[in-house]
Amino acid sequence: MPAIVDSGTCTGCGACVDCCPSEAIEMQDDKAVIDADKCVDCAVCVDECPVEAISME
Repeated sequence: MPAIVDSGTCTGCGACVDCCPSEAIEMQDDKAVIDADKCVDCAVCVDECPVEAISME
């Protein structure tokens, strides 16, 4: 299951974009958006997010 971003919590810092090994995350309107087709379920972004806006649900 791909990672999910809570857009209400996301601060748009971009840390997840920089750490994603599959380049599945991009910024749209200053919020992280994950492309489910590219996400490989590695959860690196979950660990990297400083505000815990990303989860694996």
